[in-house]
Amino acid sequence: MMKLPIAVQVYSVREQAAADFDAAMGELARMGYDGVELAGLYGKSPEEIRDILDRRGLKAVSAHVPYDEFVKDLEGTVEAYRKIGCQYVAVPYLGGERWYGGSGYQETLSFLSVIAEKCKEAGMQLLYHNHAHEFARTEEGGYQLDAFYEAAETAALAAELDLCWVKVGGADPAAYLRKYGGRCPLVHMKDFVRDGEVTLVALGDGELDVGAAAAQAVESGAEWLVVEQDDHHFGSPMENMKKSIDCLKKL
Repeated sequence: MMKLPIAVQVYSVREQAAADFDAAMGELARMGYDGVELAGLYGKSPEEIRDILDRRGLKAVSAHVPYDEFVKDLEGTVEAYRKIGCQYVAVPYLGGERWYGGSGYQETLSFLSVIAEKCKEAGMQLLYHNHAHEFARTEEGGYQLDAFYEAAETAALAAELDLCWVKVGGADPAAYLRKYGGRCPLVHMKDFVRDGEVTLVALGDGELDVGAAAAQAVESGAEWLVVEQDDHHFGSPMENMKKSIDCLKKL
């Protein structure tokens, strides 16, 4: 299997990053991560973030940027992540009135087109990161996520499939990667167990078939695998990031 570079979603180690961003990035780099996906700037300027990542040998692959930040200051927000050197920016969540069937859904689709164009002008591509609620059914019986991507296709909005939430939502991760082949440059590798509720775990400790998912990501044209673990019920954040990258490196 062709090797893909591996990034880490910084939200996975947010407390460590907030306490000492430079030291946290150094620890991730020593584990063997090739890049990061940002989730905020931790009180630093874009230039400071860029310089720390450069010094640590980490690529700023992407950033999760809440939709409201674009609404508040579209040009300033896009410019900040351009300065850092991100290739992608991802809207991490849409819900309520902004999601499918909501009163603000059509307005949201229209503004996503504006965001996508502004990102394109800055040399970046806009993505959307799913959770599980997007797998509710439409009136026609399909998944709302598919209807969303179909409607947003003209905006050149690409996918960042989170395979944990794809599976929790009732779909097959490998099948979904095939479905969005060529339109999913970043793949969130996230593992979980279920005992009445979803509990996130390090890669290889849960339900996700990590090997099959990684192989399909390669076949489907993904450019990066991104490790994300929002919560840590077993082990520390850094211990789980190490365990997850070791799991991927064994494939």
